[in-house]
Amino acid sequence: MATKRRTSENPLPEGEPHACGLSSLRVFLLSPANASAIRGRLLLNPNSTFDLAQRIRSQGAPVGELFSFISSLYFRGKLAYAKAFSNSLPGFSSILVMTSSRGLVPPETMVTLEDLQEMSSVPIDAAEARYRDPLCRDARALARSLPPGSKIVLLGSIASSKYVDPLLESFGEDLLFPQAFVGRGDMSRGGLMLRCVQERAELDYVPVVKAVRHGARPAKLAPVRKPALIL
Repeated sequence: MATKRRTSENPLPEGEPHACGLSSLRVFLLSPANASAIRGRLLLNPNSTFDLAQRIRSQGAPVGELFSFISSLYFRGKLAYAKAFSNSLPGFSSILVMTSSRGLVPPETMVTLEDLQEMSSVPIDAAEARYRDPLCRDARALARSLPPGSKIVLLGSIASSKYVDPLLESFGEDLLFPQAFVGRGDMSRGGLMLRCVQERAELDYVPVVKAVRHGARPAKLAPVRKPALIL
């Protein structure tokens, strides 16, 4: 993304920043799954025979699908929520996935076995140049391309600096996150977002720079009520 070349990993349209009438463009940045975790190692295991492992070895698979498998409920909730509440312009990706070494990519970006092996070798750490530099590069390009009034929403933890610090450099007070995330663990956030998709109820967003990053754990989500059978 340092150049204007369009590829499947380049979410930004060519040309100058947009000047359009869509003032409520909402771009979601999804925090990455840890490709070196247990389920990531299952994908990298040459003895794995399940469908996704076979596909990544033979032809590759979309990064959104891979991260949904690796992170399970949490990433699946982020991706479903972003798809439900994002809006976009033609040729502009309004859902971007953070990676450990490839910066920001659309969820449909194809990832090969070699790509995943490389991603699993790079720590997701703000002090790690292989992670931080591509992320900052793509965040700067995204900031230049967004129309005025756009919302940049981080779907990820703000409790640590590994996502927040690189993104704040480019977006500042325009970087938002769901206030209801404070105090929740990953599984709770994932469940909350899936609940929001089901109920078509979008969360409230607040600027990261002014937010309380740590808070008391909220009450558990109430079980979803199933509709009563009509006899």
